[in-house]
Amino acid sequence: MILGVKMNQNNKHHIAITGIIIRDEKYLITQRSNQKRLFPSMRTVPGGNLETVDYINDKNDTGSHWYNVIEKVLRREVMGEVGLQIKNIKYLTNMTMINGENPLMIFSLYCDHHEGDVELNGEGVDYKLVSLEEANGYDLIEGIYEELEMLDKILKGEDTREWSVGVEI
Repeated sequence: MILGVKMNQNNKHHIAITGIIIRDEKYLITQRSNQKRLFPSMRTVPGGNLETVDYINDKNDTGSHWYNVIEKVLRREVMGEVGLQIKNIKYLTNMTMINGENPLMIFSLYCDHHEGDVELNGEGVDYKLVSLEEANGYDLIEGIYEELEMLDKILKGEDTREWSVGVEI
């Protein structure tokens, strides 16, 4: 037991991929349905879980490996959640959390809007294109605003190094 949380002893993690979509120098945030078990009605960015079917039925890129699977997952999730095509996918950061007994690793990416208009699929009930300053006025899932800050610095050409919260690197 770690910090009062009963841990899954098989040492396996669930993996989720999220993406900050940049459109017209603003960031797309969506509002989760109030029916969601985790973070109901809060604002977030599109994303979802890595599933074995995201690669297992595709031809291997090498004898036993597949490349760019998290990018494929992000494209699928963005299209499914908000109906957009994206391009220029880049890595931002990652984090872990404990969800019940299951550790969850979240890879946060960012990308440009490529084509399409936002069409919510029911997981999200609203969306906004916001600047960093405007994002601060929304009820965002913990960590999302900090990721927007990090991305804003990257886009302005500032040195971000590794992500840290209150720790000097």
